[in-house]
Amino acid sequence: MRGAPLLLLLFALACCVFGCRQRQRPAPQAPPPHDLEQIRDSGELVALTLYSSTSYFNYRGEEMGFQFELVRQFAQSLGLELRVEVAANTAELVEKLLAGEGDLIAYNLPVTKQRRDSLRFCGEEFIAHQVIVQRRQGKQTLNDVTQLVGKEVYTKPGKHYRRLVNLNQELGGGIHIHEVTSDSVTTEDLIAQVADGKIEYAVADDDVAKLNTTYYPGLDIRLAISFDQRASWAVRKECVLLAQAVDQWHEQNKTSPSFTASVKRYFESSKVIPHSPILSLREKKISHYDDLFKKYSRQIGWDWRLLASLAYTESNFDTTVVSWAGARGLMQLMPATARAMGIPEGMEQNPEESVKAACKYIESVSRSLRVVTDERERTRFVLAAYNAGLGHVYDAMALAEKYGKQKFVWEDNVEKYILLKSNEEYFNDPVCKNGYFRGVETYNFVRDVTSRYDVYREKIPN
Repeated sequence: MRGAPLLLLLFALACCVFGCRQRQRPAPQAPPPHDLEQIRDSGELVALTLYSSTSYFNYRGEEMGFQFELVRQFAQSLGLELRVEVAANTAELVEKLLAGEGDLIAYNLPVTKQRRDSLRFCGEEFIAHQVIVQRRQGKQTLNDVTQLVGKEVYTKPGKHYRRLVNLNQELGGGIHIHEVTSDSVTTEDLIAQVADGKIEYAVADDDVAKLNTTYYPGLDIRLAISFDQRASWAVRKECVLLAQAVDQWHEQNKTSPSFTASVKRYFESSKVIPHSPILSLREKKISHYDDLFKKYSRQIGWDWRLLASLAYTESNFDTTVVSWAGARGLMQLMPATARAMGIPEGMEQNPEESVKAACKYIESVSRSLRVVTDERERTRFVLAAYNAGLGHVYDAMALAEKYGKQKFVWEDNVEKYILLKSNEEYFNDPVCKNGYFRGVETYNFVRDVTSRYDVYREKIPN
Protein backbone atom coordinates (compact mmCIF):
# COMPACT_ATOMS: atom_id res chain seq x y z
CA MET A 1 0.00 0.00 0.00
CA ARG A 2 2.97 2.29 0.65
CA GLY A 3 3.70 2.22 -3.10
CA ALA A 4 0.28 3.65 -3.98
CA PRO A 5 1.15 7.33 -3.32
CA LEU A 6 4.23 6.93 -5.49
CA LEU A 7 2.20 5.47 -8.33
CA LEU A 8 -0.32 8.29 -8.10
CA LEU A 9 2.51 10.83 -8.17
CA LEU A 10 4.05 9.24 -11.28
CA PHE A 11 0.64 9.10 -13.02
CA ALA A 12 0.00 12.80 -12.28
CA LEU A 13 3.45 13.71 -13.58
CA ALA A 14 2.86 11.74 -16.81
CA CYS A 15 -0.47 13.49 -17.34
CA CYS A 16 1.18 16.86 -16.83
CA VAL A 17 3.93 16.10 -19.37
CA PHE A 18 1.41 14.70 -21.89
CA GLY A 19 -0.83 17.76 -21.42
CA CYS A 20 2.07 20.11 -21.96
CA ARG A 21 3.00 18.33 -25.16
CA GLN A 22 -0.59 18.50 -26.32
CA ARG A 23 -0.69 22.24 -25.65
CA GLN A 24 2.57 22.73 -27.51
CA ARG A 25 1.23 21.18 -30.72
CA PRO A 26 0.69 23.82 -33.40
CA ALA A 27 -2.92 24.77 -34.12
CA PRO A 28 -4.34 23.33 -37.37
CA GLN A 29 -3.66 25.66 -40.24
CA ALA A 30 -6.51 27.39 -42.04
CA PRO A 31 -6.96 26.35 -45.68
CA PRO A 32 -4.72 28.39 -47.99
CA PRO A 33 -6.37 31.42 -49.59
CA HIS A 34 -7.79 30.93 -53.06
CA ASP A 35 -8.47 34.40 -54.37
CA LEU A 36 -7.83 35.88 -57.79
CA GLU A 37 -4.04 35.46 -57.62
CA GLN A 38 -4.29 31.72 -56.96
CA ILE A 39 -6.97 31.32 -59.64
CA ARG A 40 -4.69 33.02 -62.18
CA ASP A 41 -1.86 30.71 -61.17
CA SER A 42 -4.07 27.66 -61.71
CA GLY A 43 -5.17 28.88 -65.15
CA GLU A 44 -8.74 27.75 -64.50
CA LEU A 45 -11.90 29.38 -63.18
CA VAL A 46 -14.41 26.96 -61.65
CA ALA A 47 -17.97 28.26 -61.88
CA LEU A 48 -20.84 26.76 -59.88
CA THR A 49 -24.33 26.96 -61.32
CA LEU A 50 -27.68 25.19 -61.68
CA TYR A 51 -29.28 23.58 -64.68
CA SER A 52 -32.14 25.70 -66.04
CA SER A 53 -33.39 27.37 -69.20
CA THR A 54 -31.83 30.67 -68.15
CA SER A 55 -28.55 29.55 -66.57
CA TYR A 56 -26.94 26.44 -68.06
CA PHE A 57 -27.86 23.49 -70.28
CA ASN A 58 -26.55 21.33 -73.09
CA TYR A 59 -28.10 21.80 -76.54
CA ARG A 60 -27.12 19.58 -79.45
CA GLY A 61 -23.87 18.74 -77.74
CA GLU A 62 -22.87 22.33 -76.93
CA GLU A 63 -22.90 24.17 -73.60
CA MET A 64 -25.39 27.02 -73.53
CA GLY A 65 -27.31 29.28 -71.16
CA PHE A 66 -27.33 32.99 -70.38
CA GLN A 67 -25.37 32.75 -67.12
CA PHE A 68 -22.95 30.31 -68.75
CA GLU A 69 -22.22 32.73 -71.58
CA LEU A 70 -21.60 35.57 -69.14
CA VAL A 71 -19.19 33.60 -66.93
CA ARG A 72 -17.40 32.33 -70.04
CA GLN A 73 -16.93 35.94 -71.15
CA PHE A 74 -15.60 36.79 -67.68
CA ALA A 75 -13.15 33.87 -67.73
CA GLN A 76 -11.95 34.88 -71.19
CA SER A 77 -11.37 38.44 -69.97
CA LEU A 78 -8.93 37.01 -67.41
CA GLY A 79 -7.30 34.62 -69.87
CA LEU A 80 -8.59 31.61 -67.93
CA GLU A 81 -10.06 28.27 -68.92
CA LEU A 82 -13.62 27.76 -67.64
CA ARG A 83 -14.87 24.65 -65.88
CA VAL A 84 -18.54 24.40 -64.89
CA GLU A 85 -19.75 22.38 -61.92
CA VAL A 86 -23.50 21.92 -61.44
CA ALA A 87 -25.30 21.73 -58.10
CA ALA A 88 -28.76 20.30 -57.44
CA ASN A 89 -30.19 23.42 -55.75
CA THR A 90 -29.24 26.81 -54.30
CA ALA A 91 -28.40 25.36 -50.88
CA GLU A 92 -25.91 22.98 -52.48
CA LEU A 93 -24.49 25.83 -54.56
CA VAL A 94 -23.55 27.67 -51.37
CA GLU A 95 -22.23 24.51 -49.71
CA LYS A 96 -19.98 23.73 -52.67
CA LEU A 97 -18.64 27.28 -52.79
CA LEU A 98 -17.84 27.38 -49.06
CA ALA A 99 -16.20 23.94 -49.32
CA GLY A 100 -13.85 25.26 -52.00
CA GLU A 101 -15.35 23.16 -54.81
CA GLY A 102 -15.73 26.25 -56.98
CA ASP A 103 -14.51 29.82 -57.25
CA LEU A 104 -17.78 31.65 -57.82
CA ILE A 105 -21.51 31.09 -58.17
CA ALA A 106 -22.54 32.01 -61.71
CA TYR A 107 -26.24 32.04 -61.01
CA ASN A 108 -28.67 34.69 -59.84
CA LEU A 109 -28.52 33.73 -56.17
CA PRO A 110 -31.11 35.59 -54.05
CA VAL A 111 -29.41 38.07 -51.69
CA THR A 112 -30.27 37.45 -48.04
CA LYS A 113 -28.85 38.73 -44.76
CA GLN A 114 -27.87 35.20 -43.73
CA ARG A 115 -25.93 34.62 -46.94
CA ARG A 116 -24.12 37.94 -46.60
CA ASP A 117 -22.44 36.57 -43.46
CA SER A 118 -20.42 34.04 -45.49
CA LEU A 119 -20.66 35.24 -49.10
CA ARG A 120 -19.63 38.34 -51.00
CA PHE A 121 -22.18 39.21 -53.70
CA CYS A 122 -20.78 40.73 -56.87
CA GLY A 123 -21.45 41.53 -60.51
CA GLU A 124 -24.79 42.62 -61.89
CA GLU A 125 -27.51 42.97 -59.30
CA PHE A 126 -30.50 41.34 -60.93
CA ILE A 127 -33.91 42.48 -59.69
CA ALA A 128 -36.31 39.53 -59.82
CA HIS A 129 -40.03 39.34 -59.23
CA GLN A 130 -42.94 37.06 -59.94
CA VAL A 131 -45.36 37.81 -62.77
CA ILE A 132 -48.71 36.70 -64.10
CA VAL A 133 -48.38 35.02 -67.48
CA GLN A 134 -51.40 35.62 -69.70
CA ARG A 135 -52.30 35.97 -73.35
CA ARG A 136 -52.54 39.41 -74.88
CA GLN A 137 -56.25 40.15 -75.07
CA GLY A 138 -56.44 43.89 -75.66
CA LYS A 139 -58.60 45.58 -73.04
CA GLN A 140 -59.23 42.26 -71.34
CA THR A 141 -55.55 41.86 -70.48
CA LEU A 142 -55.10 42.20 -66.70
CA ASN A 143 -52.98 45.16 -65.61
CA ASP A 144 -53.72 45.31 -61.87
CA VAL A 145 -53.54 42.58 -59.21
CA THR A 146 -57.08 43.41 -58.02
CA GLN A 147 -58.34 42.07 -61.34
CA LEU A 148 -57.18 38.59 -60.34
CA VAL A 149 -60.21 38.26 -58.06
CA GLY A 150 -62.53 35.71 -59.64
CA LYS A 151 -59.84 34.40 -61.98
CA GLU A 152 -58.39 30.87 -62.26
CA VAL A 153 -54.62 31.03 -61.64
CA TYR A 154 -52.32 28.01 -61.92
CA THR A 155 -49.03 27.63 -60.10
CA LYS A 156 -46.44 25.10 -59.00
CA PRO A 157 -45.89 24.53 -55.24
CA GLY A 158 -43.30 26.63 -53.46
CA LYS A 159 -42.68 30.36 -53.58
CA HIS A 160 -45.15 31.03 -56.41
CA TYR A 161 -47.97 29.27 -54.57
CA ARG A 162 -47.10 30.99 -51.28
CA ARG A 163 -47.10 34.40 -52.94
CA LEU A 164 -50.51 33.78 -54.53
CA VAL A 165 -51.96 32.69 -51.18
CA ASN A 166 -50.60 35.83 -49.47
CA LEU A 167 -51.84 38.05 -52.29
CA ASN A 168 -55.26 36.43 -52.06
CA GLN A 169 -55.37 37.23 -48.34
CA GLU A 170 -54.27 40.82 -49.02
CA LEU A 171 -57.13 41.20 -51.51
CA GLY A 172 -59.71 39.68 -49.16
CA GLY A 173 -60.02 36.42 -51.08
CA GLY A 174 -61.55 35.51 -54.40
CA ILE A 175 -58.57 34.29 -56.46
CA HIS A 176 -59.15 30.70 -57.54
CA ILE A 177 -55.70 29.20 -56.96
CA HIS A 178 -54.85 25.87 -58.58
CA GLU A 179 -51.71 24.29 -57.12
CA VAL A 180 -50.34 21.91 -59.76
CA THR A 181 -48.47 19.26 -57.80
CA SER A 182 -47.87 16.79 -60.63
CA ASP A 183 -44.15 16.06 -61.05
CA SER A 184 -44.62 15.85 -64.81
CA VAL A 185 -45.73 19.49 -65.13
CA THR A 186 -43.24 22.36 -64.81
CA THR A 187 -43.73 26.11 -64.69
CA GLU A 188 -42.70 26.26 -68.34
CA ASP A 189 -45.38 23.66 -69.11
CA LEU A 190 -47.95 25.95 -67.48
CA ILE A 191 -46.69 28.84 -69.60
CA ALA A 192 -47.16 26.69 -72.72
CA GLN A 193 -50.70 25.87 -71.59
CA VAL A 194 -51.44 29.58 -71.28
CA ALA A 195 -50.06 30.17 -74.78
CA ASP A 196 -52.20 27.32 -76.15
CA GLY A 197 -55.33 28.67 -74.46
CA LYS A 198 -55.73 25.63 -72.19
CA ILE A 199 -55.53 27.77 -69.05
CA GLU A 200 -55.89 31.54 -68.61
CA TYR A 201 -53.24 32.50 -66.07
CA ALA A 202 -50.03 31.12 -64.57
CA VAL A 203 -47.26 32.44 -62.30
CA ALA A 204 -43.55 32.49 -63.14
CA ASP A 205 -40.33 34.31 -62.33
CA ASP A 206 -39.94 37.21 -64.74
CA ASP A 207 -36.71 35.94 -66.37
CA VAL A 208 -38.25 32.55 -67.17
CA ALA A 209 -41.41 34.28 -68.40
CA LYS A 210 -39.39 36.63 -70.59
CA LEU A 211 -37.43 33.77 -72.15
CA ASN A 212 -40.68 31.97 -72.94
CA THR A 213 -42.09 34.95 -74.82
CA THR A 214 -39.47 34.16 -77.47
CA TYR A 215 -41.27 30.84 -78.01
CA TYR A 216 -44.79 32.24 -77.55
CA PRO A 217 -44.88 35.85 -78.78
CA GLY A 218 -48.56 36.29 -77.90
CA LEU A 219 -47.91 36.28 -74.15
CA ASP A 220 -48.16 39.25 -71.79
CA ILE A 221 -45.92 39.14 -68.69
CA ARG A 222 -46.11 42.74 -67.46
CA LEU A 223 -48.26 42.20 -64.36
CA ALA A 224 -45.95 41.78 -61.35
CA ILE A 225 -47.41 40.19 -58.20
CA SER A 226 -44.44 40.23 -55.80
CA PHE A 227 -41.90 42.58 -54.30
CA ASP A 228 -38.52 42.83 -55.99
CA GLN A 229 -35.89 40.32 -54.86
CA ARG A 230 -32.23 41.17 -55.43
CA ALA A 231 -29.99 38.44 -56.76
CA SER A 232 -26.46 38.23 -58.16
CA TRP A 233 -23.32 36.13 -58.44
CA ALA A 234 -21.36 35.37 -55.28
CA VAL A 235 -17.88 34.42 -54.07
CA ARG A 236 -16.52 33.45 -50.65
CA LYS A 237 -16.31 36.30 -48.17
CA GLU A 238 -12.50 36.36 -48.20
CA CYS A 239 -12.23 36.54 -52.02
CA VAL A 240 -12.13 40.32 -52.16
CA LEU A 241 -9.98 40.59 -55.30
CA LEU A 242 -12.13 38.13 -57.25
CA ALA A 243 -15.27 40.06 -56.30
CA GLN A 244 -13.63 43.31 -57.40
CA ALA A 245 -12.65 41.72 -60.72
CA VAL A 246 -16.24 40.56 -61.30
CA ASP A 247 -17.58 44.03 -60.46
CA GLN A 248 -15.09 45.73 -62.76
CA TRP A 249 -15.76 43.30 -65.59
CA HIS A 250 -19.50 43.81 -65.27
CA GLU A 251 -19.17 47.59 -65.47
CA GLN A 252 -17.03 47.32 -68.59
CA ASN A 253 -19.00 44.48 -70.19
CA LYS A 254 -22.65 45.46 -69.69
CA THR A 255 -22.73 47.52 -72.89
CA SER A 256 -20.38 45.30 -74.91
CA PRO A 257 -21.46 43.57 -78.15
CA SER A 258 -20.95 40.12 -76.58
CA PHE A 259 -23.20 40.90 -73.59
CA THR A 260 -25.83 42.47 -75.83
CA ALA A 261 -25.75 39.44 -78.14
CA SER A 262 -26.28 37.07 -75.20
CA VAL A 263 -29.26 39.07 -73.93
CA LYS A 264 -30.77 39.10 -77.40
CA ARG A 265 -30.15 35.36 -77.95
CA TYR A 266 -32.01 34.22 -74.86
CA PHE A 267 -34.56 36.94 -74.09
CA GLU A 268 -35.38 38.74 -77.34
CA SER A 269 -34.78 36.65 -80.49
CA SER A 270 -37.78 34.66 -81.65
CA LYS A 271 -37.23 30.92 -81.51
CA VAL A 272 -40.08 30.20 -83.89
CA ILE A 273 -39.30 29.50 -87.58
CA PRO A 274 -42.16 30.45 -89.94
CA HIS A 275 -43.15 27.71 -92.36
CA SER A 276 -44.61 27.73 -95.86
CA PRO A 277 -46.44 24.97 -97.76
CA ILE A 278 -45.03 22.47 -100.30
CA LEU A 279 -43.40 24.29 -103.21
CA SER A 280 -45.54 22.84 -106.01
CA LEU A 281 -47.87 19.89 -105.85
CA ARG A 282 -48.61 20.21 -109.56
CA GLU A 283 -44.94 19.85 -110.46
CA LYS A 284 -44.46 17.22 -107.73
CA LYS A 285 -41.75 19.27 -106.03
CA ILE A 286 -41.17 19.80 -102.33
CA SER A 287 -38.33 22.34 -102.56
CA HIS A 288 -35.59 23.76 -104.74
CA TYR A 289 -33.22 21.24 -103.13
CA ASP A 290 -35.02 18.00 -103.99
CA ASP A 291 -32.12 16.79 -106.17
CA LEU A 292 -29.71 17.19 -103.23
CA PHE A 293 -32.03 15.28 -100.92
CA LYS A 294 -32.31 12.47 -103.49
CA LYS A 295 -28.54 12.36 -104.05
CA TYR A 296 -27.41 12.18 -100.43
CA SER A 297 -30.33 10.30 -98.85
CA ARG A 298 -29.31 7.21 -100.84
CA GLN A 299 -26.00 7.16 -98.96
CA ILE A 300 -27.77 6.65 -95.62
CA GLY A 301 -30.68 4.50 -96.82
CA TRP A 302 -33.32 7.15 -96.14
CA ASP A 303 -36.30 8.10 -98.26
CA TRP A 304 -35.40 11.50 -99.72
CA ARG A 305 -38.81 12.82 -98.68
CA LEU A 306 -37.94 12.13 -95.03
CA LEU A 307 -34.74 14.15 -95.43
CA ALA A 308 -36.77 16.93 -97.05
CA SER A 309 -39.21 16.89 -94.14
CA LEU A 310 -36.29 17.19 -91.72
CA ALA A 311 -34.89 20.17 -93.63
CA TYR A 312 -38.29 21.87 -93.80
CA THR A 313 -38.80 21.50 -90.05
CA GLU A 314 -35.32 22.79 -89.31
CA SER A 315 -35.03 25.75 -91.71
CA ASN A 316 -38.14 26.08 -93.89
CA PHE A 317 -35.69 25.49 -96.79
CA ASP A 318 -34.02 28.84 -96.03
CA THR A 319 -30.25 28.47 -96.50
CA THR A 320 -29.52 31.83 -94.86
CA VAL A 321 -31.32 31.26 -91.56
CA VAL A 322 -29.32 31.30 -88.31
CA SER A 323 -31.11 29.96 -85.24
CA TRP A 324 -31.04 31.56 -81.80
CA ALA A 325 -28.50 28.89 -80.77
CA GLY A 326 -26.19 29.51 -83.73
CA ALA A 327 -27.26 26.61 -85.98
CA ARG A 328 -26.85 27.56 -89.65
CA GLY A 329 -28.01 26.73 -93.11
CA LEU A 330 -30.47 24.43 -94.77
CA MET A 331 -29.98 21.57 -92.29
CA GLN A 332 -29.33 23.78 -89.24
CA LEU A 333 -26.12 22.18 -88.02
CA MET A 334 -24.48 23.62 -84.93
CA PRO A 335 -20.99 25.10 -85.52
CA ALA A 336 -19.08 22.28 -83.79
CA THR A 337 -21.09 19.62 -85.61
CA ALA A 338 -20.57 21.36 -88.96
CA ARG A 339 -16.80 21.39 -88.38
CA ALA A 340 -16.76 17.77 -87.29
CA MET A 341 -18.75 16.71 -90.36
CA GLY A 342 -16.35 18.47 -92.71
CA ILE A 343 -18.12 21.67 -93.74
CA PRO A 344 -15.37 24.19 -94.64
CA GLU A 345 -15.49 27.38 -92.60
CA GLY A 346 -17.66 29.95 -94.33
CA MET A 347 -19.60 27.31 -96.28
CA GLU A 348 -22.26 26.59 -93.67
CA GLN A 349 -24.95 28.16 -95.83
CA ASN A 350 -24.00 26.28 -98.98
CA PRO A 351 -26.97 23.92 -99.51
CA GLU A 352 -24.99 20.96 -100.85
CA GLU A 353 -22.37 21.16 -98.09
CA SER A 354 -25.15 21.37 -95.54
CA VAL A 355 -27.08 18.34 -96.85
CA LYS A 356 -23.91 16.27 -97.31
CA ALA A 357 -22.74 17.02 -93.75
CA ALA A 358 -26.20 16.41 -92.30
CA CYS A 359 -26.34 12.96 -93.89
CA LYS A 360 -22.89 12.18 -92.57
CA TYR A 361 -24.06 13.23 -89.10
CA ILE A 362 -27.29 11.20 -89.38
CA GLU A 363 -25.24 8.13 -90.30
CA SER A 364 -22.98 8.68 -87.27
CA VAL A 365 -25.94 9.11 -84.92
CA SER A 366 -27.64 6.04 -86.36
CA ARG A 367 -24.53 3.97 -85.61
CA SER A 368 -24.53 5.25 -82.04
CA LEU A 369 -28.17 4.14 -81.73
CA ARG A 370 -27.76 0.70 -83.29
CA VAL A 371 -29.03 -0.78 -80.00
CA VAL A 372 -32.46 0.25 -81.32
CA THR A 373 -32.76 -2.63 -83.76
CA ASP A 374 -36.13 -1.80 -85.31
CA GLU A 375 -35.34 0.54 -88.22
CA ARG A 376 -38.57 2.52 -88.02
CA GLU A 377 -38.04 3.09 -84.30
CA ARG A 378 -34.39 3.97 -84.79
CA THR A 379 -35.39 6.67 -87.29
CA ARG A 380 -37.42 8.39 -84.59
CA PHE A 381 -34.52 8.15 -82.14
CA VAL A 382 -32.16 9.57 -84.76
CA LEU A 383 -34.52 12.49 -85.41
CA ALA A 384 -34.71 13.16 -81.69
CA ALA A 385 -30.91 13.09 -81.37
CA TYR A 386 -30.58 15.39 -84.40
CA ASN A 387 -32.76 17.93 -82.61
CA ALA A 388 -31.63 17.47 -79.00
CA GLY A 389 -28.23 15.80 -79.08
CA LEU A 390 -27.45 12.18 -78.26
CA GLY A 391 -26.88 12.84 -74.56
CA HIS A 392 -30.46 13.89 -73.85
CA VAL A 393 -31.83 10.94 -75.84
CA TYR A 394 -29.67 8.55 -73.79
CA ASP A 395 -30.97 10.22 -70.61
CA ALA A 396 -34.59 9.78 -71.74
CA MET A 397 -33.90 6.11 -72.55
CA ALA A 398 -32.39 5.58 -69.09
CA LEU A 399 -35.39 7.24 -67.43
CA ALA A 400 -37.81 5.13 -69.49
CA GLU A 401 -36.06 1.98 -68.37
CA LYS A 402 -35.98 3.09 -64.74
CA TYR A 403 -39.71 3.81 -64.70
CA GLY A 404 -40.77 0.62 -66.41
CA LYS A 405 -41.22 1.84 -70.00
CA GLN A 406 -39.68 0.40 -73.18
CA LYS A 407 -36.30 2.08 -73.72
CA PHE A 408 -36.14 1.10 -77.41
CA VAL A 409 -39.61 2.43 -78.32
CA TRP A 410 -40.06 6.15 -78.94
CA GLU A 411 -43.80 6.86 -79.07
CA ASP A 412 -45.55 6.82 -75.69
CA ASN A 413 -42.35 5.55 -74.08
CA VAL A 414 -39.02 7.38 -74.43
CA GLU A 415 -40.74 10.51 -75.82
CA LYS A 416 -42.53 10.91 -72.48
CA TYR A 417 -39.21 11.14 -70.69
CA ILE A 418 -37.66 13.60 -73.13
CA LEU A 419 -40.59 15.82 -72.09
CA LEU A 420 -39.75 15.30 -68.41
CA LYS A 421 -36.14 16.41 -68.94
CA SER A 422 -37.25 19.96 -68.15
CA ASN A 423 -38.39 18.88 -64.70
CA GLU A 424 -35.89 19.20 -61.84
CA GLU A 425 -36.82 15.87 -60.28
CA TYR A 426 -36.01 14.06 -63.51
CA PHE A 427 -32.98 15.94 -64.87
CA ASN A 428 -31.35 15.65 -61.43
CA ASP A 429 -32.03 11.90 -61.35
CA PRO A 430 -28.76 9.92 -61.04
CA VAL A 431 -29.43 8.13 -64.35
CA CYS A 432 -29.39 11.47 -66.18
CA LYS A 433 -25.94 12.68 -67.20
CA ASN A 434 -26.82 15.77 -69.25
CA GLY A 435 -29.07 17.87 -67.03
CA TYR A 436 -31.89 20.19 -68.01
CA PHE A 437 -33.43 20.11 -71.47
CA ARG A 438 -36.49 21.74 -72.95
CA GLY A 439 -37.85 18.43 -74.20
CA VAL A 440 -41.12 19.72 -75.60
CA GLU A 441 -39.22 21.01 -78.63
CA THR A 442 -37.84 17.55 -79.45
CA TYR A 443 -41.15 15.85 -78.66
CA ASN A 444 -42.89 18.08 -81.19
CA PHE A 445 -40.00 17.93 -83.66
CA VAL A 446 -40.11 14.14 -84.06
CA ARG A 447 -43.87 14.21 -84.47
CA ASP A 448 -43.75 17.09 -86.95
CA VAL A 449 -41.05 15.52 -89.13
CA THR A 450 -42.69 12.09 -89.26
CA SER A 451 -46.21 13.40 -89.87
CA ARG A 452 -45.01 15.73 -92.63
CA TYR A 453 -43.09 12.84 -94.16
CA ASP A 454 -46.37 10.90 -94.30
CA VAL A 455 -47.95 13.83 -96.18
CA TYR A 456 -45.01 14.00 -98.60
CA ARG A 457 -45.24 10.26 -99.28
CA GLU A 458 -48.92 10.62 -100.06
CA LYS A 459 -48.57 13.61 -102.39
CA ILE A 460 -45.07 13.36 -103.89
CA PRO A 461 -43.82 10.30 -105.84
CA ASN A 462 -40.55 8.72 -104.73
